[in-house]
Amino acid sequence: MSLEIFETVDASLEALAAHIIKIGKESIEARGRYTLSLSGGSSPKRLYALLASDSYKNQLDWNKVFFFFGDERYVPFTHPDSNYLMVKTVFFDPLKIPESNIFPFQTQLEVEKAGRSYYITLLDFFKTEPIHFDLILLGLGDNSHTASLFPHTEILQDTHPGTSEVYLEDQKVFRLSFNAPLINQAHHIAFLVFGSGKAEAVRHVLEGEKNIPEYPAQLIHPHQGETTWFMDQEAASLIKK
Repeated sequence: MSLEIFETVDASLEALAAHIIKIGKESIEARGRYTLSLSGGSSPKRLYALLASDSYKNQLDWNKVFFFFGDERYVPFTHPDSNYLMVKTVFFDPLKIPESNIFPFQTQLEVEKAGRSYYITLLDFFKTEPIHFDLILLGLGDNSHTASLFPHTEILQDTHPGTSEVYLEDQKVFRLSFNAPLINQAHHIAFLVFGSGKAEAVRHVLEGEKNIPEYPAQLIHPHQGETTWFMDQEAASLIKK
């Protein structure tokens, strides 16, 4: 695991964008394609807009990139809370990504089927190969959740790779998510975290006592892959080591 800490949010976004491009070029050269799992929420929105900008859009053969989602809100594709809609608006549409390269959760299905069937989608795509994403992008909530691995949810107990629905009792809503065993099979994992509001969560995950139910992002430890944290100084301000 490595920590990349920058003075500003913009600097951390630039560094992560360069990291994404670098891994993409290496993956395409080695395997002829780049499998990239995206995260949702407000933090990565700026990252996706940056990748679609003139500075980055011509640095990678986007037609060889295949996009997946590490989690999703259980809402229609047209809903303003949809991760898919956000990414489509700021990233896919500006880069004219072919629909055949995009694999969203099928939120029009009944919730349990929408969650569980996404793993079938992954099996169909990777075929006889192990499901090892080239890169999985993750964020971190102020309650130490990542993807939709929220505190005290059943998905935290999964021991085999998969995807499923996640019910958040306090919000009375469903999410859909990769589980930790699936995430941990990736070749590369990158966390994007910024702002002082995330500092306590960062400290718990990186340096706190192990407590998975309270701090689910502690589950993320790739078997053979590499994890890199991209943070601004505010997010990293409580790290002691």
